[in-house]
Amino acid sequence: MRFPLIMLALLTSLLPGCSKYESPDYQVLRSEGAFQIRDYPALTVVSTTMHHGGTDGSFMKLFRYISGRNEQSAKISMTTPVLTTGTTSGTMSFVLPKAVAIKGAPAPSNSDVTLHELPGARYASYRYSGSSNPGSGEKAAAKLLAWAQEQHLHTEGHPIFAYYNPPWTPGFMRRNEVMIRLVPEGLHTSARP
Repeated sequence: MRFPLIMLALLTSLLPGCSKYESPDYQVLRSEGAFQIRDYPALTVVSTTMHHGGTDGSFMKLFRYISGRNEQSAKISMTTPVLTTGTTSGTMSFVLPKAVAIKGAPAPSNSDVTLHELPGARYASYRYSGSSNPGSGEKAAAKLLAWAQEQHLHTEGHPIFAYYNPPWTPGFMRRNEVMIRLVPEGLHTSARP
């Protein structure tokens, strides 16, 4: 049973377009095993509210937007990763391709979908494999936060989860990441609220 899954995943990764989605550029400032510190530029994203780990149709709302359900009926290429601000509830986002962001992304036609820009920032990240279930994500977030504390990094906000692979990819072959924004040097205080 395991062999056919491995072959399917390998064949899928070799098909044109299956593993060649555009991903945001970032600069790695430091690496330590599965941990990195990265600088990201500003990113244009399309987002919607997510409940029940995304089984509420949030992914399809975003997919319909890039499939042409927007005010210009424009088809937009899929990118990776899919971003979420929680493991069970929060926000789900697609990063729009760089060319679309530069040209000006079409407004959503669904009021549940919003278009906005994430400002450029520095993030600590941790890469892990496995399924995108809440338990895996929460363990990964705990590892990232513990590492950030050991490194005396000052964080802000909630972890962001990044999923790079289609759902049929076997867990051991998946690229998942959790990231948290870092407070720029000199802007943090020892008594942050």
